Amino acid sequence: MTQKTVTREFEQYCQEICEKFDVPGFSIGLAKDGQLFYDKGFGYRDVENKLPLTADTVFGIGSVTKAFTCVAIMQLHETGKLNVQDPVVKYLPEFKTPNEEYTKQMTIHHFMTHSAGLPPLPTLYKALSKSIANDPKFEDEGQTEGDIGTVEKAASEQQNESVDTFEELMADIATQEFTLLGAPGTEFSYSNDSYSLLGAIIERVSGITYEQYMKDYILDPAGMKNSVFHLEELVDHDDVSSLYNSRKKDGETIIFESNNPWDAPSMRAAGFLKSTVNDMLKYAEIYRNKGRVGNAQILTPESVELITTPFIECDKGRYYGYGVMVTPDYYGYKLVEHGGSLKGVAAQLNILPELGLSGVSFANLAGVPSTKLLETAFADQLGKSVTDSYLSYEVIDISEAELKQYEGEYASGEGTKYEVVVEDGKLQLKAEGLELSHIKPIGNDTFMVGFRESELSLRFVKDDNNQVVRAAFGFRQVPKVK
Repeated sequence: MTQKTVTREFEQYCQEICEKFDVPGFSIGLAKDGQLFYDKGFGYRDVENKLPLTADTVFGIGSVTKAFTCVAIMQLHETGKLNVQDPVVKYLPEFKTPNEEYTKQMTIHHFMTHSAGLPPLPTLYKALSKSIANDPKFEDEGQTEGDIGTVEKAASEQQNESVDTFEELMADIATQEFTLLGAPGTEFSYSNDSYSLLGAIIERVSGITYEQYMKDYILDPAGMKNSVFHLEELVDHDDVSSLYNSRKKDGETIIFESNNPWDAPSMRAAGFLKSTVNDMLKYAEIYRNKGRVGNAQILTPESVELITTPFIECDKGRYYGYGVMVTPDYYGYKLVEHGGSLKGVAAQLNILPELGLSGVSFANLAGVPSTKLLETAFADQLGKSVTDSYLSYEVIDISEAELKQYEGEYASGEGTKYEVVVEDGKLQLKAEGLELSHIKPIGNDTFMVGFRESELSLRFVKDDNNQVVRAAFGFRQVPKVK
């Protein structure tokens, strides 16, 4: 593709979204063939002091960290220190689930593709509980909003059950009562636990800590000098974004600074790296440039091809590879991407390898549609309007009687709770702190749901008796409890 300037329509759209979501700061960068050609900040990294955003401002990247974890696994695969088809228990013999036979069948590949069969578990919040305990407390009745509110509530309930090491993580999973979603390789459900345990495998195989491995074999070779797990490592670099959170008070949303970065030592492989626009565009070269970043060959071209293989469908038109999501038909091209969300974090990484286009976006407030904004920037480069969509589907008619089969309450160990009801002949999904709209049936127990300026699929899973037992939404399979 020929590099294009960013249109005024896109920048106006960015400004409108930032105002709509009360975004303190949003930063975006685009590169063509590895060269930055557009970077812009909306708002501030520090609102109170009006400090600007730059391409070197440090943000949390949340679950984009998972892509790094899989690069590490593939490096170890290349050197013969492990094989992605190896059983997990070969390296983690103490790993247990309620189904011993399925546990033996789980491979590293299954962990990398979120297809081991693990449902969403409460271990993340046990791992976060000590960190969240240091967040500011409010005497009024204001409730933290959205996903982060769910996390805080779940973590506060687990404060006496902290999980700080890989060994404690595996011991905790071994004592939990849950039903696996199916035989390994058959069901997709996003699993922070799987990725945390990939970190344990990296440590045991390499003989060094996960964090040190990242630094020695990915961050330093790629020249990512401002990418760290701990801000204390950034010597003489004060271009760091403040963290912001939101809460409800008297029906109004209040945005407030909360500079206590969440951390979970046993789960850093799932989502706790921090980085910048410039550094992440260097990282994106791994996918765009067949594993090569500058003079460093981080991965072989064959490993990059494997990483970006669409192994298992995770959403409408999207598949999961190894640590990245793959859209095989993004306006006729293959899109490689991943997002991340945590307190004070809304991150997104996109690459169109065939066109040499890569991009990254960051916000310093969770719940901001960074994914949609970066996707719109890519569409803009392809000459599309902000109102266009690469998704295509046909809305069908479903009778109210048929819709009734999906009604009920759904809840997971990870803290997700929502209610599905039928009102005025239409399906409604109600979740505290989340605005969900325009639920449209598209067939095969599947619907499309408007969510943060984008659309996600909602799919109901049935048992052998044709009874609804789970709902797959937001990349997670959540059990029906009532």
